[in-house]
Amino acid sequence: MPRFLKHPFGQAAAVLVLAFLLFEWGIAYLPPLFGMESAPVPDTVLFQYMLTVLVGILLWVSDSEERWREFKAPIRRVMVDPERKGARIALLVALPILVGFVTWERVRPSVAAPPALRSIHPAPPGQIQFRGATMPITGLENPLRHEGSIEEHYERGKEIYYRNCLPCHGDPLDGTGHYAHGFNPAPLSFRTTARSPSSPRASSSGGSPRADPGCRWRARRGTPRCRPGRTSSPRTRSGR
Repeated sequence: MPRFLKHPFGQAAAVLVLAFLLFEWGIAYLPPLFGMESAPVPDTVLFQYMLTVLVGILLWVSDSEERWREFKAPIRRVMVDPERKGARIALLVALPILVGFVTWERVRPSVAAPPALRSIHPAPPGQIQFRGATMPITGLENPLRHEGSIEEHYERGKEIYYRNCLPCHGDPLDGTGHYAHGFNPAPLSFRTTARSPSSPRASSSGGSPRADPGCRWRARRGTPRCRPGRTSSPRTRSGR
């Protein structure tokens, strides 16, 4: 065994270095060699681990008065002995530089790509398959605008809305119905001219949400909690 490792100070330094190597690289790269998954240790967790190891080392070296005296001897020689003046000057220069470098590394601006936004709904396709037939859902218009009486369609639409849509989309069509708080994403407001913020076409089309092809696509595919062909409305979910 090297003479340095026979001294309590050398043993403490060796344990500290080995612990750092184990936490920094060993945990991340050793388990995969044995077929086990692993991941790098975050810096905050690494700091906590190293602090725990340091406290354990100090408890060990201070357990015996003789060991504690031997552990402090090299530190005292560097700090007090006249022949160690060069080492003291080197420490006084190196420590502030090291602290300044670590601080600069933590506060300096980093150049990185912005985080990707979470997509709640996938982009609606240009066409869908429904009962064996291909149906385009882009560029469509409401056929009721050109057939029959708008007043009759309006009254019929109110009846359907209050029966199926009111609990989620609300009486003023603002997406704040009685059940709205239980859905994420929240029900769409029909009072604005913008589309759902999760729709990729929201910023490009600017059309009314009532003409959004994504609504037809969602009705065909269902919601995350309902199978295709069903919606989240209480009437439809109950099968009536």
